[in-house]
Amino acid sequence: MPNRILFTLFHTDACHLCEQAQALIDTLGIDYVKQDICDSDELAQEYGTRIPVFLRADTQAQLNWPFDIPKLKQFIGA
Repeated sequence: MPNRILFTLFHTDACHLCEQAQALIDTLGIDYVKQDICDSDELAQEYGTRIPVFLRADTQAQLNWPFDIPKLKQFIGA
């Protein structure tokens, strides 16, 4: 059975903070999906002023920017 993706990065194109968040997440090798908030009016309203936001699906916990490697490790339980 393949591993289930537990994490989502809410972002939008041309967002330099989102790119920084993605680089940190990629550094740790975390499996995640990216969700562009511009794909949905609901997402844009929810996250428009907060992106990037990293969501943990199993608990619905959200890690808001700014975060660093130690905060990210704590969030994912590493």
